[in-house]
Amino acid sequence: MTAAPRLPSYALFAAFLAAAGLPLYIHAPKFYVDEYGVSLALLGTVLFGLRLLDFVQDPLLGRLASKMQGRRGLSIAVAGFAMAVAMAGLFAVTPPIMPIVWFALMLTVVFSAFSYLTICFYAQGVTAADAMPGAGHLRLARWRETGALLGICAAAIAPIVLGSFAGFALSFVILAVLALWAMNGEWRRASIPSQGFGPVLRDAVSRRLLLVALVNAAPVAVSSTLFLFFVESRLDAPGWEGPLLLIFFLSAALATPFWGRAAEIWGAKRVLLAGMVLSILAFAGAATLGTGDTWAFGLVCLASGAALGADMTLLPALFARRQAEVNPGASEAFGLWSFVSKFTLALAAVSLLPILQAGGFQAGPDNSEEALRLLTLLYCALPCVLKLVAIALLASTHLEERT
Repeated sequence: MTAAPRLPSYALFAAFLAAAGLPLYIHAPKFYVDEYGVSLALLGTVLFGLRLLDFVQDPLLGRLASKMQGRRGLSIAVAGFAMAVAMAGLFAVTPPIMPIVWFALMLTVVFSAFSYLTICFYAQGVTAADAMPGAGHLRLARWRETGALLGICAAAIAPIVLGSFAGFALSFVILAVLALWAMNGEWRRASIPSQGFGPVLRDAVSRRLLLVALVNAAPVAVSSTLFLFFVESRLDAPGWEGPLLLIFFLSAALATPFWGRAAEIWGAKRVLLAGMVLSILAFAGAATLGTGDTWAFGLVCLASGAALGADMTLLPALFARRQAEVNPGASEAFGLWSFVSKFTLALAAVSLLPILQAGGFQAGPDNSEEALRLLTLLYCALPCVLKLVAIALLASTHLEERT
């Protein structure tokens, strides 16, 4: 009889992965602007170019994951070590070459390792959840996504709490060691056969869920890319970035178990739609804020963070459950899922940062009212429009409500 998965280990590994995901788009562009004077437009272009690389390599990494079999644990250890070293190089090492080139090289390693680890981790989760009684996919998703959100919380505020980005890099290396140790043995739980992209791309529901994921992730990508600029320049609240980020991600982490439990009672699709509506209300409220409205924005962070908890828990659980039915191997499916979720972040960076720069915006307090209005429009109105599209797509998707 197969032993039950160690759910706290999944939560810790999810925290490790998440700390290298979304926080990069929060910290890295502003860090390289402030420390090395790299332009916003150039950073956005590099981020987008690296995501085009992902378009090619993520599916190939999915195939690689399916072929490793008994060596998967070793390959994951190598990828985890590489990602930790590259994160240290990104934030704790003075670039020995042109900063933008060093930025691109370190992120290439981080993104590649992140992709491989994510594919293995989520594919493993499909098998582990199937071995659990009851609503295994939702239960594992609650542990996994709560861990991920706590990892994002820690990474979002670590540079401020620790006093430097070098301290953040060191703490990430420690987290990597702990996460790899905690998951030791779990990777042998199942063989992941390679079935190619056919099963997921031929299935209409899987294709629709991938499209929903693409559109639904876009508002988070937009807000993540512009968050620090909005707080510093629109609210004129420098120094509040860390506490507000903590409110946002901690709210998401605390809300995640409640979203999962609600989904077991009322159905994942219905509850996810409710979370999306909450997100629209939160961003609409943010559009009314201006200089000095820091506490009001804290309430916005509380509501939008809670909505993010629904997105991060329920949509992956729906996709994983569908793959368990139509594509048990799941490694290539999660290669596509990984690409979709990351592509939105790069698309936001390559489009929004140059638009801000062209509109006269610059990091800091010295901006015209027109530039600040543009920042508000991009940060608040654009996510509302994108969420409405995602709601329409999900509402018209037929899903089995057993997750």
